[in-house]
Amino acid sequence: MDNKQIYKKTLGFSLRRVFWDIISVVLLLGAGTLGYFLGEKYAQNGPIGLLIGAVIGVVALILITRFISYALKAGQIAMMTRGVAEGELPDDVIREGKKVVKERFATVAAFFAITGVIRGIFNQIGRGITKLGESIGGDTGGAIGGAVSSVMQTIINYLCDCCLGWVFYRKEVKPARAACEGAVLFFKHGKTFAKNMGRVFGMGLVSLLLIGGVFTGVFYAILHAIGDLPLYTDVAAFFAENESKLAQILSNPVTLPIAFSILGGVIVWSILHSVFIRPFVLTGVLRNYLESGMNDIPSEASFAMLDSKSDKFRKLHQEM
Repeated sequence: MDNKQIYKKTLGFSLRRVFWDIISVVLLLGAGTLGYFLGEKYAQNGPIGLLIGAVIGVVALILITRFISYALKAGQIAMMTRGVAEGELPDDVIREGKKVVKERFATVAAFFAITGVIRGIFNQIGRGITKLGESIGGDTGGAIGGAVSSVMQTIINYLCDCCLGWVFYRKEVKPARAACEGAVLFFKHGKTFAKNMGRVFGMGLVSLLLIGGVFTGVFYAILHAIGDLPLYTDVAAFFAENESKLAQILSNPVTLPIAFSILGGVIVWSILHSVFIRPFVLTGVLRNYLESGMNDIPSEASFAMLDSKSDKFRKLHQEM
């Protein structure tokens, strides 16, 4: 199966995630709106109510996303992995994906324990890059290191998914050992994965400009047609005493619709990109990752290269 075939076959996971993403956004907006009206009614302070409602909405969103991702995101990666490794996928990929995830990780806690350690390993190494920059060039070096570390976060997201795919591929060994192998693969075959980063950032930028730009325009047209809202004045007054650049934008009722439109465009872009664009990019990155590992499975001796770079890796290595 080629990347396009695997992407199409596993798209059902993405479509189901769209539904839950929409539910999450509606919940967030609803909680914020309700908080605003309740704050305005009982405390004569709508912005504070909006903030409290938004916080409650974010917490609920995180809880929903956490458990939904267990069944959908992991299932999608499991089926992508099978498509690459075996060259075929079952007719009912959704059912098979959930089955594979349940077999590999009996509980939600086990799944997040492994994925948490994987992310922790790469995050720790990313922080090391920032500290290295600071030690070399002070504030300038720290800024450069920080910029590199920020780029690393995007790479880390893909690496974590690829590492999880390796855990599904290496089903004959314990998840902890497979996670160690997956982390080592990146450092053994860095050049192989470096060529994918142009595609990752290029497609991300293009989708942001196209999808985000279009929906920013749509939202601004809607807000412009509606006209002035009392919310603009309340939010502007709330930020009026703050001297930061962001506060200056938010304290101006004229620029607020633009800020809200951009925020809406970015939210829609983040949903559509993560659901439709990112899985397509991930399929290609995952293929390179798995094929490199299949030809050179990390041995116990190769684990030593990360033992000294990550305490989390060394601890996982010692416990497996």
